[in-house]
Amino acid sequence: MPNYREEVDAVLKALADPTRRAVVERLAKSPAVVSDLAIPFSMALPSLLQHLRVLEDAAIITSHKQGRVRTVTLRPGALDVLHLWLGEQRTSAERQADRLGIHLSRTLSQET
Repeated sequence: MPNYREEVDAVLKALADPTRRAVVERLAKSPAVVSDLAIPFSMALPSLLQHLRVLEDAAIITSHKQGRVRTVTLRPGALDVLHLWLGEQRTSAERQADRLGIHLSRTLSQET
């Protein structure tokens, strides 16, 4: 099993906060400037910047500044480490049930 515990810990810690999850959900649609990201939240801009810093430290987002405008982007593949970790946590019974489901769907489709 690969050892990426620190990455998983950082991503889970970053996503534990509902504000940061909302930011990630928004950025999944398209990159955004910080001032636009701040609109739905009732917090001061420095507070939002702290949330963005946590997400950036966890390598979930990236940002770049052009002039006075900072644009934030969801890093491609940033959540893949969670997908891998969750996949490893699945039980053998779940995997067997998945294989049974695939078999049954193939069998039913061949009968019709």
